[in-house]
Amino acid sequence: MDMNTTTKHMENKQTAVEWLFHKLWNEPKDKFVWYALLKQAKGMNQEQIEEAYGYEAYDEEGNALSAEQYYNETYGK
Repeated sequence: MDMNTTTKHMENKQTAVEWLFHKLWNEPKDKFVWYALLKQAKGMNQEQIEEAYGYEAYDEEGNALSAEQYYNETYGK
């Protein structure tokens, strides 16, 4: 599993959840493989949220946040 998979995923416009479902469907039940897939799907999800949110957002006090800051504050690292 590498970043090429992430890039390929984004070109196909699947959500991270759809991608994860299809990957798990074809994998034997192995907690280490499934955990690695989950981590990759979380990274994809973060990219999708940041892309959808845009490059600049604002918190409740009106302070400017980057999309990455928004993600980290909303969903944690």
